[in-house]
Amino acid sequence: MGEAFIVSAARTAGGRRGGRLAGVHPVDLGATVVDALLDRAKADPILVEDVIFGCVSQIGEQSTNIARNIVLASNLPQLTPGVTIDRQCGSSQQALHFAAHAVMAGAMDVVIAGGVESMSRVPMGSPVTVAAANGLGRYKSPGVEAHYPRIEFSQFTGAEMVAAKYKLGREVLDEFALESHKKAANAITAGLFANEIVPLNALGSDGAISRHDQDEGVRFDASLEAIRNVKLLREDGVISAGNSSQICDGASGVMIANARGLRALGAEPIGRIAQTAVIGGDPIIMLDAPADATDRVLRRAGMTIDKIDLFEVNEAFAPIPLAWLRNTGAASDKMNVHGGAIALGHPLGASGTKLITTLLNALKVRRARFGLQTMCEGGGMANATIIECL
Repeated sequence: MGEAFIVSAARTAGGRRGGRLAGVHPVDLGATVVDALLDRAKADPILVEDVIFGCVSQIGEQSTNIARNIVLASNLPQLTPGVTIDRQCGSSQQALHFAAHAVMAGAMDVVIAGGVESMSRVPMGSPVTVAAANGLGRYKSPGVEAHYPRIEFSQFTGAEMVAAKYKLGREVLDEFALESHKKAANAITAGLFANEIVPLNALGSDGAISRHDQDEGVRFDASLEAIRNVKLLREDGVISAGNSSQICDGASGVMIANARGLRALGAEPIGRIAQTAVIGGDPIIMLDAPADATDRVLRRAGMTIDKIDLFEVNEAFAPIPLAWLRNTGAASDKMNVHGGAIALGHPLGASGTKLITTLLNALKVRRARFGLQTMCEGGGMANATIIECL
């Protein structure tokens, strides 16, 4: 079995809902990242054999195989195919896994994996709401209903269940959210995201064009008092918009190659995919699977958690990374060192390769070697990836 190397990695800066990226078509967001990957690798576009993109809300501007449309809007030749996948929040992380598996098997030599989500232009849940409005039925079949009678699967309910399971009160969640903003603000001030972000020109709602090269959701003046004043999603709960990931527009991607692909590209790798794993769990609590995915990927890699230098655990909701820390025993000061989705945003289908890009950059900054990324996913699943910085 061959190896999968990371040749280049890039992401757009996150855009707030209705913010600087709201005027950019999601296809063009994705194409901007693809072109950046080609430029950073100084790659001949003809060598890219496939483009695998994750996207969750595949409707409207994000429909009709957005990966293929991204190819057609990019500097890749039209003979380059594209395929779009949906593993909910882990979609682009799964795209990365599929790309890595393809080059490791020798079926392909160079593949681009990434993800995109414009949550301003294609609101979360659009496929479900549009289907309901047009009488097209719903995702829960009689077979699913038989196994899970009278259950409405909900990530918001799952987040509350995780918080209750681990006895995580609102005060702890809000304090975690504040730290996310502080770490992200410090990273921006220190210029630590500069190497991973692809600058682009964005069209504002007023028609003005502005340069977008900084994550838009980070609150430099964040305070515990302000976060505590955010209304709870339900009166008897602990989850609020303040301790949850921000709705976000963005795209991200990585170029993956095996040894033969590296020779053809004439490129030096910046990282290596050391191991991958995916797992399913309880679809009702839904968001508690990252620890199991972490255990699986570590076992497959023949590693223990103390051998990992840095972790990226998606901050979909504050209870998720806190529960993960408790389950794994990982050092908290190694997790999300540049902030997470509470501050930086969670552009759904783009978040997997976004976090890989940030993790690889953080490893390089700290001259560290191994990083592990994991995230919870709708339906009760989780992906986990171990990378090596070269």
